[in-house]
Amino acid sequence: MCFYFQMSVDAQTLEHRFQKKLPMTQSQVTKMVINGFEHPKILVTLPHSTHFDFYEWGLIPHWAKDVSIQKSTLNARIETLAEKASFKNAIQNRCLIPATGFYEWQWLDEKGKNKQKYLIQNLDNTLFSFAGITSQWIDKATGEIKNTCCILTTQANEIMSKIHNTKQRMPVILAEKNEADWLNGADYQLFAFPYQVPLQSLML
Repeated sequence: MCFYFQMSVDAQTLEHRFQKKLPMTQSQVTKMVINGFEHPKILVTLPHSTHFDFYEWGLIPHWAKDVSIQKSTLNARIETLAEKASFKNAIQNRCLIPATGFYEWQWLDEKGKNKQKYLIQNLDNTLFSFAGITSQWIDKATGEIKNTCCILTTQANEIMSKIHNTKQRMPVILAEKNEADWLNGADYQLFAFPYQVPLQSLML
């Protein structure tokens, strides 16, 4: 799964890579650990937008009574998107979530009492993007509008099957050439495969 990731570039590098503008007040985007369980607002890129947006991590479907559902919607399995009530109405609400790495823990014993932390990155430490979906939720009590998102996951590739050795999952990482197809609504099932570009894992 993917509950923690990293953004270790400056604003200029980020803008150049995705050809999007950050808000004028956002001069520094570096964050070594982004913790999904805090439901932070994270950078996303949306179709046909010229700028980055900030969406809260943890998707809240429009029908949810409150925000408590977020604790279980940080990730969504791409293979079962159409089967899950929380996600099936958001399949076409696409986004990219930029990152420079993500964190995973390898179980060293059967019950996971001992774990080894890893940082997984591209071999050249460059930016990449997770495939994401979004939803807008309105608090009926206050009228507050929350824009939310989640990261899709798929089966682990060779390196991740050794690290995430319990569930053998990994985030859907998009090759740069496929990012536009994802945003523009290509069949999501075309992306339900392990990321084949070589990754490096750093033991922490």
